[in-house]
Amino acid sequence: MPLLCPPAMHNMIRAPWSLRLGIVCLTAVSVSLPMAWISLAKVLVFVGALVFLASQVLTQRSDPAISKLWTPWAVTLMLFCSACSLAWTAADFPSALGTLVKHSKLLEIVILISLIRTVAEARIGITAFAAGQGFMLLSSWLMFAGVNVPWHAHAPTPNVVFSTYLDQSIMFATSASVFWHLREEKLWSPAVGTIGAVMAITSTLLVLEGRSGYLVALSAMALAIMWAVPNRLRLAAFVIAPIMILTIAALGSAQVQDRIGKIVAESQNFAKNRKVEEGDSSGWRLNAWHRSVQAMADRPVLGHGIGAWTLAVKRVEGATAAKVFGENNLSNPHQEFLLWGVELGVIGLFLFMSVFACMARDALRFPRAVKRTTLAVVFAIAIACLFNSALYDDLMGDFLCVILGLLMALGTRSMANCNPLAEVKA
Repeated sequence: MPLLCPPAMHNMIRAPWSLRLGIVCLTAVSVSLPMAWISLAKVLVFVGALVFLASQVLTQRSDPAISKLWTPWAVTLMLFCSACSLAWTAADFPSALGTLVKHSKLLEIVILISLIRTVAEARIGITAFAAGQGFMLLSSWLMFAGVNVPWHAHAPTPNVVFSTYLDQSIMFATSASVFWHLREEKLWSPAVGTIGAVMAITSTLLVLEGRSGYLVALSAMALAIMWAVPNRLRLAAFVIAPIMILTIAALGSAQVQDRIGKIVAESQNFAKNRKVEEGDSSGWRLNAWHRSVQAMADRPVLGHGIGAWTLAVKRVEGATAAKVFGENNLSNPHQEFLLWGVELGVIGLFLFMSVFACMARDALRFPRAVKRTTLAVVFAIAIACLFNSALYDDLMGDFLCVILGLLMALGTRSMANCNPLAEVKA
């Protein structure tokens, strides 16, 4: 017989408007707010997950829907291997533990899938997320129009509400796919979804300055166009669409021209001089990636251990290491694949790539609208990770993990062959 558990634990499962759902909604909204809200929501969601897990154990209940997913197992395995690398890491223990905590935000994906028990709850969570993004998007456009928005943070670049132009551009470009594809789920009207997607993409390309955001926006539009044309034309559309969009944007926007020209100039300067100039973000990235590959070659199988990226590349860099990568050991390569490669070697790189493969595999089993939205977000995360430590970074990483967790929860609870736990009897 199931073990008895306190009434509060039963309520965590049974009540549709319980504290559990409140935590989910707070987490969904928090990624559109300042970092303090994200930190608060993160604490609550992890505590809520522990209480919910305890209730599941005490009542001897399992969730057959989650057992059919591969992503939770891939994330858990990757973080387990990261924790194991504490045994051989070159970093000091506080730095290594801090890095493990930052990587552990990936558990938000698993936690949200577990806490959200029905399709209705998943829809509420995604609606809360969209409302938060809509608020931030509207605030950014008001700032662009010259309106004084009193709640915005004083960022060094214009039209940024709470974070940085890099975070906000990637967030808007990713949210555009959510607004656009989930119109079919009737979470909002087609008009609202279209307006939200257009405003988010336009803001990324023409209002903000993030070059990584440009690539995420291009991928979002390319996928939307690809899925809109007949099957026989999809590959051609996926290749041609981003080229045409980028060309039109460059011809029509001096800002896009300037950002593209800066990338080319900085890359050429680094290739010619092998020297990172001050304020040269492209050159810094290229140098960090080059040093990361060299550091991986030193310990290709198991890597240098969690938290040891900065130590490893500084050793390769030599005398100018402190000038390039800073005095402390808190830097990162602005490329998540190489970060895992340096920390855990080829094994870490394989595990990280496997997480993306598992996400895509799980998404392919969802209903069409949720499948397309989830694949678009996975694609956006992969692109962001090619040019930033997107999942490792605070705020941006939380945003990407939360939206992916919400979408996977909706897809999991919507699958025809799963048995959603809409009502769990005591």
